[in-house]
Amino acid sequence: MDQDGAPGRGGAGTARTAHDRGFFGHPRGLLTLFGTEMWERFSYYGMRAILLYFLTDTLADGGLGLDEGVGNAMVAAYGASVYLLSVVGGWLADRVIGARRSVLYGGVVIAAGHVALALPAAATAYLGIVLVALGTGLLKPNVSSLVGELYARDDPRRDSAFSIFYMGINIGSLFAPILVGIAREIGGYHAGFAVAAVGMAVALAFFVAGRHLLGGAGDAPPNPLTAQDRPGLVRLAAAVGAGALVAFGIAVLVSGGIEVTTFVDTLSYIALAAPVATFWVMFRSPKVTAPERSRLRAYVPLFVAAMVFWMIFEQAASTLSAYAKDHTELDVLGFAVSPSFFQSVNPAAIIVLAPLFAWLWVRLDDRPPTAVKFAIGLAFAAVSFLFLAGASAVAGDGRSPAWVLVVVYVIQTVGELCLSPVGLAATTLLAPRAFRGQAMALWFLATSAGNAVTAQLVQVTEDASPTAYFGWIGAVALACAGAMFAIAPWVTRKIREGAETEDKAALAG
Repeated sequence: MDQDGAPGRGGAGTARTAHDRGFFGHPRGLLTLFGTEMWERFSYYGMRAILLYFLTDTLADGGLGLDEGVGNAMVAAYGASVYLLSVVGGWLADRVIGARRSVLYGGVVIAAGHVALALPAAATAYLGIVLVALGTGLLKPNVSSLVGELYARDDPRRDSAFSIFYMGINIGSLFAPILVGIAREIGGYHAGFAVAAVGMAVALAFFVAGRHLLGGAGDAPPNPLTAQDRPGLVRLAAAVGAGALVAFGIAVLVSGGIEVTTFVDTLSYIALAAPVATFWVMFRSPKVTAPERSRLRAYVPLFVAAMVFWMIFEQAASTLSAYAKDHTELDVLGFAVSPSFFQSVNPAAIIVLAPLFAWLWVRLDDRPPTAVKFAIGLAFAAVSFLFLAGASAVAGDGRSPAWVLVVVYVIQTVGELCLSPVGLAATTLLAPRAFRGQAMALWFLATSAGNAVTAQLVQVTEDASPTAYFGWIGAVALACAGAMFAIAPWVTRKIREGAETEDKAALAG
């Protein structure tokens, strides 16, 4: 469902929570973070479930009246900005305000965004979307880092703690589209956003009330800025600002003026440029050794595969939502269902399938290798779109049965379970040691770039039929998966070299 956060590191709270077993053998602070993340994900996925419909519905029905292509592009750009801002949120927590304050401030901003969306005015709606993106960027990468800070590195409870924590993510994600969809059917879009706002308010209440249970975890930034860092920070800020201005200028030229798509394109260009710039800095850095540079080359195809995978997977909130509304039979066993309900299929499938996959990898002794898992995951994503293209062709001018989208989401979930759990581990092993702390940022940038590609695709293919759109994307993704299978042995060898280097460094330390 979600690639939230890194496993984290043992931190300030570790000593105070080492003997706390008040929550099923875990520190009671885990209950605080479990509840916070469950309700925050409820608010996020609830809002996302109806966002496209709100943007593209008529003004008379409470929407903003945008064209469907523009609406799809906006939703994709919103997704790109969330993951792009997560990089900033992680940096702020590490260098300036600490993870706890990042989560708190992010939650407040998200709640304000949902309240703005719940108000019946176009201006506040756009403000709300911006605020939710900003707040999620602050909160998203840091809640799970706090989970890691509750445990020492060698604490055997760490793995099960993250299993419990991720279950909270999926519980919130499962019920959000259903309840927000019902609220929207009864009271309109703003009622749906109000339900999401309540979810975020509950998340904040959980977090504030349980602060004392965290044992000081995340109170201080682990790598605070120093006076020596400031000149470099100023140069970086100037470079980022200049890059943003260039992206905006290009977007203005492309659109021929300043309109909604101008800002969508600007975000897309920045999201696509960010990983390119990050790789360029890594390859050019004198701190990167020749063997590390070789392993970094091996990571590039993994990054591209992840980007293509998330490009398909993240369309749950855009093109797949549009297909649910416009091309899917919504009368199921005599009951009318909201199109937003389909977004609950993925978290439900995660809850059912994740234990099965965990057992499977253990039985296979964690085989196949990471690169092959990437290729398999991408292949499943590609097949999901090819299957939908075929179903669309069969339906013609009619509507596909509801089970078609259910199958699409389940296929994508299988792909997610192959690719996502191993993605950050591969990133950490292949990133140069001087940039190991930025590995999480690089992993987030794959999702951001994937969303950026979608934001461009939906604009240039606005007149394409669902069969052509999903078919061509599925075919290209399948070709990428084939290429990933072909180079998997080389990538596997580089990952093994990276693991051996890590082991030698650990022994030396």
